[in-house]
Amino acid sequence: MTLQHTPAASRTPAGGDGAGNDALELRIHERLLQDLDLRQLDQMPEEERRQQVHAAVTSILAELAPGVAGVTREAIVRNVVNDSIGLGPLQPLLDNPDISEIMINAPDRVFIEENGKLTLSNVRFRDVNHIRRIADRIVQPLGRRLDESSPLVDARLPDGSRVNITIPPVSPESPSITIRKFQTDRFGIADYLRLGVMTPEVAGFMRAVVIAKANIVIAGGTGSGKTTMLNAISAFIPDDERLVSIEDPIEIQLRQTHVVKLEARPPGVGGVGEVTQGDLVKNALRMRPDRIVMGECRREEAFDMLQAMNTGHDGSLTTLHANTPRDAVARIENMVMMAGFDLPILAIRQQIASAVHLFLQLSRMQDGSRKLVNVTEVLGMEGDTVTLQDIFVFDNRGPDEDGKIQGELVSTGIRAEFTDRFPQYGVTAEWNDDFLTEQPSTPKIGL
Repeated sequence: MTLQHTPAASRTPAGGDGAGNDALELRIHERLLQDLDLRQLDQMPEEERRQQVHAAVTSILAELAPGVAGVTREAIVRNVVNDSIGLGPLQPLLDNPDISEIMINAPDRVFIEENGKLTLSNVRFRDVNHIRRIADRIVQPLGRRLDESSPLVDARLPDGSRVNITIPPVSPESPSITIRKFQTDRFGIADYLRLGVMTPEVAGFMRAVVIAKANIVIAGGTGSGKTTMLNAISAFIPDDERLVSIEDPIEIQLRQTHVVKLEARPPGVGGVGEVTQGDLVKNALRMRPDRIVMGECRREEAFDMLQAMNTGHDGSLTTLHANTPRDAVARIENMVMMAGFDLPILAIRQQIASAVHLFLQLSRMQDGSRKLVNVTEVLGMEGDTVTLQDIFVFDNRGPDEDGKIQGELVSTGIRAEFTDRFPQYGVTAEWNDDFLTEQPSTPKIGL
């Protein structure tokens, strides 16, 4: 990952008086609150509401500062409209499809990830109170609290984007907001083939193991593309199967016909009403699923997921944070132990060895690209150790003259034992472009 620094600048165009414009925007905003009932505007359709506020702001600006014109006038109107009915300085970043993540550390420290590169943007807030006001606007429609007794919030924006907010005293210098934008463009196997993340040999193998109901765990670090990979390989699940997806929050884009989506719920006011992913897995078992697809295993739900995989729900998929397949095994062990089950470590490892068939390991490279670096099969137990073998590994040939990582996923020459199941499902690992049901998308995540 490359971090580039660019000068922090005002939200106004070059040549404008940033401090003076900030003061003017505050005056316009105060007048707008007097002249319009913004709560009543919330009942209007989005486009009509924006038009009314835009007209009111334009009129107030002409009255308070008739000499302001051109691009500065347009910027001031846009900023006040966004502050009034949008998410302030965040709005243009949310509207930019090339930006995948937004990180606000302080009023003048707003970072973005754009096409895989992390940079310091030219967006800024007026002060910490300005950040706090936008944070409150995010959580208010969700019925969530954000105060000293509840200084951490995980939430989801209306468009599906994930947002994490911290306020003092947890983040003492400034409230922080981190947004991972929901990707509307479905990134598929065709895109992985086009970018060289997969070869036809790997794509054929992935299609075959999904149809043959391998239980697959997709592992990787933060931002390595785990959910994107899950979405891509889930396209191979036959359309006549009943799927139950479990998430916190919803990110998976299953395109099959027979899908039930379940979403975990945090505790409400008073600390009651929580529904965990573990609760949802247990409930899903009563819903006659053919497969269970969990967005991410984080805590005690790992044990419930292993139980589901071991009780006739082959073909289930999930993701977790780990840096290698071996680390993924240890991570599952730790999550099961954290759940409070009094199980010996050998019993937990036996559960993992019988439940999981494949680990797909993803990694985020130095150039910001995401790569599939291991396709690893779980063979079983040898003594007290879960035995693994790599089927495909990434041959990293290092960066080229432009700094782009070169290499490809290559076969180790070892035949996967899971291929013994292929005949009963009528599949082979041969790849044919006819298997592609979707056209390549336009990737926005720096793969």
